[in-house]
Amino acid sequence: MSDASRLQVVRHALDGIAEQMGVALERSAYSPNVTERLDLSAAVFGPDGRMVAQAEHIPVHLGSMPASVRAVLDRFDLRPGMQARVNHPHAGGSPLPDMPRVGAVGDDDGRLLGYVANRAHHADIAGAAPGSMPADAVDIAMEGLRVPPTLLVDGHGERPDVIDLLAANSRTPAERYGDLRAQFAANHAGAARLRELAAERGADGLLADMAALQDHADRRIRAALRDMPTGSWSATDILEHVDDDHPDGLELAVTVELTGDRLVVDLRRCPAQVAANVNAVRAVTESAALFVLRLLADPGAPANEGTARALEVRTTPGTVVDATFPAPVATGNVETSQRLIDLLLAALAPALPARVPAASQGTMNNVLIGSRGVAAPFSYYETIGGGEGGTPRRPGMHGIHTGMTNTRNTPVEALELAYPLRVLRSELRTGSGGAGHHPGGEGVVREVEVLAPATVTLQTERRARGPWGLAGGSAGAPGRNTLITADGDVRDLPAKATISVQAGDRIRLETPGGGGWGDPPAGR
Repeated sequence: MSDASRLQVVRHALDGIAEQMGVALERSAYSPNVTERLDLSAAVFGPDGRMVAQAEHIPVHLGSMPASVRAVLDRFDLRPGMQARVNHPHAGGSPLPDMPRVGAVGDDDGRLLGYVANRAHHADIAGAAPGSMPADAVDIAMEGLRVPPTLLVDGHGERPDVIDLLAANSRTPAERYGDLRAQFAANHAGAARLRELAAERGADGLLADMAALQDHADRRIRAALRDMPTGSWSATDILEHVDDDHPDGLELAVTVELTGDRLVVDLRRCPAQVAANVNAVRAVTESAALFVLRLLADPGAPANEGTARALEVRTTPGTVVDATFPAPVATGNVETSQRLIDLLLAALAPALPARVPAASQGTMNNVLIGSRGVAAPFSYYETIGGGEGGTPRRPGMHGIHTGMTNTRNTPVEALELAYPLRVLRSELRTGSGGAGHHPGGEGVVREVEVLAPATVTLQTERRARGPWGLAGGSAGAPGRNTLITADGDVRDLPAKATISVQAGDRIRLETPGGGGWGDPPAGR
């Protein structure tokens, strides 16, 4: 077998292991957030702790997964069969609801073959509001249970006391038990497949292939960068956080430099971190930059740590894109990451006009609804799709997840079965896409009635300004959040809010449309 053929075979074999891990997690979990929405990710790492393969799951999970694995390996000498977890944003890059699980894998002789890791978004992990993303959080303690690298399986076996601790710090402990067990199942499946692959190819051969695959990804990305123009470009964008010091929002600024076979992203002009959870840790910022690199350079290159060798991200600790303890960071993971993608694409649009699309919805439209007071405990979490930006080659797609997210929606039947909620509207938002030669995709209207007293949190973006168009295309419509009370009052809600609601109240999200690309046809 030629070297090129061998690399392709091992690439798809390793990718397949990560995909099987995701399937095991999906089929074993309890919560609709994992079983229906597939808010999960999985990856395979070599014995040096560097990522060698990932499933096509969620970019914000996968881009920051190496930081979580490094945090575990810096703390523990994981031997085959041992597993650990971490959800400390400032020591591993993971926001609190996302719980990475890292397991060491060895062959029959005990030789270390590598590590398997998965991440699932747990719909509640304590904190000041159900869902663990309170909009009024001023420090990390308000967001929930924060756990440094901790052994779940040691040399004596599984540690049920740690599982009990994690589940006890949730409003929905039964779901946490189920989803935590499912993460064990995913790593067990990945370990079994990795051992099979080592037996088939030989341990030495597999380890050599892992290193060669990372080098191959590096060569492909650098070759694509060498075909791009050299130069430096800058852009700004607004993050919709308003306070006394930032009445018009937070201005994010970037300078992007293409220098032969390297991409340098300089975010050192971004503002200082704030007392709100729009702050992003550095691992999330790097994840967004890596997404843009893959998108514009060579999307078909293997997704591993070799892909990132050509990328340099410059930040200043203590800023909104490199937050330090005790800053809250939950919304930085889901919303600031989206804004960073728009920011980088806006900077690179003049350099790569035939590749850069108009802005997509630029938000995950997070909605969290959970029990309040003595009501039966529940915690619902969902991100809602919107419009994709028009591209130089085609119109934007309607009602999809874009950017750093890649989940499904929660089917109405599953949602209403699991929670005291009723879906009244779930449809495309006609006319929300920006006009253009290739128009932007339409957003979504999702209206949910609450059937019991509850706390609602919304974490959204692009409510004040619609996603921008390119090359003469128009901006997409901005989103809108609305509360309709049981007695008929209608009230606009801000982009980010945590409120109390009563039975019969309704929450309506109208998500942004994508920006249009190119001049619209005459007469339109």
